[in-house]
Amino acid sequence: MPARIEYKASVANDLEQLEPSLARQVLNKIERALRSEGRSGKPLAGEFAGLYRLRVKDYRVIYARTTDGYLVLRIAHRSEAYGKGRP
Repeated sequence: MPARIEYKASVANDLEQLEPSLARQVLNKIERALRSEGRSGKPLAGEFAGLYRLRVKDYRVIYARTTDGYLVLRIAHRSEAYGKGRP
């Protein structure tokens, strides 16, 4: 059974800030990487320990592993992805 992928409500706003073609690329990468094996992401350290990231061009997808699958927390440009204490 494929992993369940859920999205935090604020991710919709993150996607609206992207060009439509880039938003599709990001969503496709999330689906491919997490549905299949889920081990593509790189673990984060420090303040964000326990979370993971995927790279899509200059953007980062920050997510957490859950008991049922994954929770996508944020999609942002790499210069903003880790700032302000927020994923």
